[in-house]
Amino acid sequence: MFSGIVQEIGIIDSLVEGNEHLTITVSCSMVFAKDKKVGDSVSVDGVCLTITKKTNSSLTFDAVKETLERTIIKNYAKGSYVNIESSLSFGGSVGGHLMSGHIHLKGIVKEVLIVGDSKDIVIDTLPEWSKYLSEKGYIGINGCSITIGKIHDSRFQIHLIPETLKTTNLDNLVFGDEINLEIDQSTIAIVDTTERILKNKT
Repeated sequence: MFSGIVQEIGIIDSLVEGNEHLTITVSCSMVFAKDKKVGDSVSVDGVCLTITKKTNSSLTFDAVKETLERTIIKNYAKGSYVNIESSLSFGGSVGGHLMSGHIHLKGIVKEVLIVGDSKDIVIDTLPEWSKYLSEKGYIGINGCSITIGKIHDSRFQIHLIPETLKTTNLDNLVFGDEINLEIDQSTIAIVDTTERILKNKT
């Protein structure tokens, strides 16, 4: 599990295609890599990946076909910036909201509005997922815990403060970019349970 509070921005150092998988090496700070070991989970742009190799300043992961199809990982190139976060430890604080690291779908950036030192971003999702969006609810965007703003059908807006722009890769988003979206799991459970109850009453 993760909190959606990005710890630092990593840089894609290499991408190596294997048999039905992609091996990704991410450069990171020595501080971030120090306590990691092979087998640990790390959120990379919101995707839970398992460390297969490490050095003092890099971590290597394998992404399988399902992950590549569902996430933005296949869009990466050498030098791409990625948000990274360690998995939560028992008893640790949750600064954002609980996230599993399992991406539900990709969104598309439709507008980027600069508002002083902040930014408003409009994102399109798939219509079938719109029922899980609620104003002031939570959503994971590239591993960041973000509060949802106004919603119109399957399109919603987010408001990014200067601190988020400084510490994540969301500041780099432009029109047409794809992003990883993780819907709040408690919202999914509530909506699906309510629909099931109502259906059983008819």
